[in-house]
Amino acid sequence: MSLVELIAQADERGLAASGLACLDRCLPLLGADDELLRPLWASLADGSGWGPGLEKARGAHGAEGPADDEVARLVRRMLQAAPAERTADAVRPWADACSVASLRVHRLLDPAADGAAVGDGLDAGRAGDTAGLPPLVAAELRRQTAVLELLAEHGPHGLRRALDLSIEGRRVLRAVVSRRARSECGG
Repeated sequence: MSLVELIAQADERGLAASGLACLDRCLPLLGADDELLRPLWASLADGSGWGPGLEKARGAHGAEGPADDEVARLVRRMLQAAPAERTADAVRPWADACSVASLRVHRLLDPAADGAAVGDGLDAGRAGDTAGLPPLVAAELRRQTAVLELLAEHGPHGLRRALDLSIEGRRVLRAVVSRRARSECGG
């Protein structure tokens, strides 16, 4: 099943986990503490509201800076757009937008995508055609799909594995950024 179909069929918890996982993988690019979104994950597990945790995260990294690059703007928009109410109707458009934004972030940072337009292949990839996607983007697409499948199959019991996938993706993204910084500094 394609990512688009999984998002269309997901329940509130799956949608919230999907959007949160995308944000969780990308937020450290702004220098965020890895634990900043932990209260939001906990609220998904116990069914409580995520408003206080969301406000804390926004307070820490919500305002755009004058020198923000496109990656930082995309990540900040994911955070700012998170709905205060965690209902399926409120969360579905956010989860979909986070999916697209996260794939764009990965496209912008993927060394194999240099010179390609940011949107190239993302819509087709989300619809199931992954041919021609750069490796970092294809891996992010697989993670997004896996999160939704885990929640669809295991409900709240899939949250731990979804968080593990997010942590793995965060490490990959950090390594890419670190490698890129070293190459730009000449070594």
